[in-house]
Amino acid sequence: MSVAATAIASPEAYKNAKLMTIPDVDIDKSGKFKYVLIKVHDPSGDRVFKHIVRGYARCDYHADVYDEVCPDIEGKGLDCECVGGGRIEHDPVKKKLQIYGYSQGFGQADHAITAAILSRKYKYENITFSNEGY
Repeated sequence: MSVAATAIASPEAYKNAKLMTIPDVDIDKSGKFKYVLIKVHDPSGDRVFKHIVRGYARCDYHADVYDEVCPDIEGKGLDCECVGGGRIEHDPVKKKLQIYGYSQGFGQADHAITAAILSRKYKYENITFSNEGY
């Protein structure tokens, strides 16, 4: 899974104090759930951004995930934009993450970016993605 680092975050993102307060990943510990890929940027910095992944089984819709996450981000003086969604199947016993599908409201996330971000947190050998399925 080869994704350019600049597609995940701008080079300045990891020096930006506000962006550093936002974890890159927050997903459920196991199960199948909807997720969104969010581009977070600092309006005071010229094109300084990073992508984050959020996914929770408690949310029935992709918009519910986004609506749950955004107030906290915006409360820190940052802007956020949902760039797509899909589904994640997380099996920590088998050390497996499968990313697939799309969001009817936000469109399909770039699953390659999502997989690259997840692989930073989860040192699983089995992180896969597919543009098929719903």
